[in-house]
Amino acid sequence: MEPATQLAVFLANRPGALARVCEALANAEINIHALATSDTVDHSVVRMVVSDPTKALMLLGEAGVLALETEVLMIETASEPGVLAKIAERLAEAEINIEYAYLAGGRGSEKGLIVLRPSDVEKAQGVLRDL
Repeated sequence: MEPATQLAVFLANRPGALARVCEALANAEINIHALATSDTVDHSVVRMVVSDPTKALMLLGEAGVLALETEVLMIETASEPGVLAKIAERLAEAEINIEYAYLAGGRGSEKGLIVLRPSDVEKAQGVLRDL
């Protein structure tokens, strides 16, 4: 488990908007480790953890794309039933809220990746340290 910088990228909810961001990151040799999107009628928020958030933030800013940084936890886990339940229970017992979470990993993979935004990142790290 490690803290990570997540980027929240605000895009028009139109075909090609995400493709342009992903292409720009790829051209700059920035890898996307995890990604989740949410949308409204006219815009979407793309949350992503990338290999070089500082470089990505600069690149997006130069392209006129609004992006904000947030600290999250990236937790590499076994890919098996109940892992997220155990994490959520531990955090709840410590009165730490999970503001949002998303997962990355392929079907049949032995490992999974959970990205979560706890209300207190440092305290959550302590609570989850032995998982």
